[in-house]
Amino acid sequence: MAPTAIPRIIPRADHTISRSHISPNALRVLYKLRDAGFMGFLVGGCVRDLLIGLEPKDFDVATDALPEQVKRLFRNCRLVGRRFRLAHVFFGREIIEVATFRAASAPSQGEEPLPDADPEDGEAAELDDPQLLEADSLADPALSDGSLDDSPLGEAALSDTGRGDVPRGDAGRGGRVDGAPGSGARSGRGASNYDRTFPTADPDTDTDVLAERMFDETGRILRDNVYGTIDADVWRRDFTANSLYYNIADFSVWDYCGGVEDVRARKLKLIGDPETRFREDPVRMLRAARFEAKLGFTIDAATAEPIGRLRDLMGGVPPARLFDETLKLFLGGHGERSFAVLRQRGLLAALLPTVDAYLAAHPGSLVEKLLVQGLRNTDSRVQADKPVTPTFLFALLLYGPIAGIIEATPPERWHELGTILDACDLAARQAQTNVAIPKRFSLGVREMFGLQPRLEHPRGRRALRVLEHPRFRAAYDLLLLRAQHGLASDEMAQWWTRLQEVSAEERGQMADSLTGQAQRNDGPPRSNNSGGGNGSGRRRRRRRRPSGPS
Repeated sequence: MAPTAIPRIIPRADHTISRSHISPNALRVLYKLRDAGFMGFLVGGCVRDLLIGLEPKDFDVATDALPEQVKRLFRNCRLVGRRFRLAHVFFGREIIEVATFRAASAPSQGEEPLPDADPEDGEAAELDDPQLLEADSLADPALSDGSLDDSPLGEAALSDTGRGDVPRGDAGRGGRVDGAPGSGARSGRGASNYDRTFPTADPDTDTDVLAERMFDETGRILRDNVYGTIDADVWRRDFTANSLYYNIADFSVWDYCGGVEDVRARKLKLIGDPETRFREDPVRMLRAARFEAKLGFTIDAATAEPIGRLRDLMGGVPPARLFDETLKLFLGGHGERSFAVLRQRGLLAALLPTVDAYLAAHPGSLVEKLLVQGLRNTDSRVQADKPVTPTFLFALLLYGPIAGIIEATPPERWHELGTILDACDLAARQAQTNVAIPKRFSLGVREMFGLQPRLEHPRGRRALRVLEHPRFRAAYDLLLLRAQHGLASDEMAQWWTRLQEVSAEERGQMADSLTGQAQRNDGPPRSNNSGGGNGSGRRRRRRRRPSGPS
């Protein structure tokens, strides 16, 4: 599907988008751009969602104002991004992202321009997003201070891809930039094609805006800073459903490629030649699967056809970006459906090959049923506005590979703690070849699995200490899932459930009943201390050294 040169303008009376459903902060940005003499449009997924009656998760703005001009308009603005420069306008915790229209020359037949840098597309994966960084800083304490927010599923979905702004330096004055030929800097993995253009200088400053494009040998865009008009910008959008523009000047919707009809028909169709567009950005294949799962859209046959042939191109995508896409797929409230679509489209093998290999070798296994039920539980928590965490998600996804590694050892070692922990470490390393799993999440998975033997075989009052472990809640929820599918004792799962519901005194009685001991009256259990070697279990009292000169 190719955009037309002139948009179809749908007046306010002929569409259902109301300003009452648009973020007041987004409206402030649009109005201020309009009042300053610039064009201002809502664009992308938010327009699509408003048309089908969904509440957008964020609002993105497109304008003919250059990033530096946007920054001068808004004191609460910060320029971010390396692949494509964007303006972030901050209103507390809400960020309105403002992108300058991107340029594209009229494409010849069979030749399409570069991909868009729509934030939802993950194009701006190298942004220094303070909201993400703040969320990231809030996550670690939850992993170490005993917080129980790590149950299925307790932390915000985080992205570790922030790398900071690109300093303007000489690049902003028409000089070289990192990665430019002859700069002496690395231009990115596999970069082979570099094209730079210098658009008209900003009339309000003495600074020229450097526009640049960089590809790799597979056709994937590495960097794209080329500004243009709205008529060219539409070529940078990925799907027709995401290429709609809401004009604040007269509240109309501008449609260049039949996006309104595709939204109403719930059809997902790429703009331009599908193979070219997927080669430009292989992550679009994951985005297509996500929209199919999230929105219930049907992928157009021409768009779906190259996916099986091109899925291996995702091996060239930075693992940090695939981590971010994994969270969007599985922690957005449609994880179970995303899992089914990924398998159906053959994309799970490209994203998490060890997971796909285990499921293919064990079709319909209890592990697969556990994974699907865990994703279903996660979706329920998201829909109930409860917290979710990547730690539990990766415990579910890696359950099969971990089990496979354990089963490859002698049976007598299957229940040894060392075997379990080594399997967790190896499974995480294998997955990180494709998806960059931050250490705080992979270590969390390790601790969850390491607690399973202690939950299945509690030892008297020592079991009470497990309740204080920062990963107890997540490990307990994993135990419930395992018991539900016959992979652990249902009796012990019920015992731990009751243990959390009763008083401290009753907990002691339940712990004593495990070993047949009578309840002790000398307070809480002591730690296992063998330092004195006197066999009494009591800590030896230290003799006080006399003060003063000897």
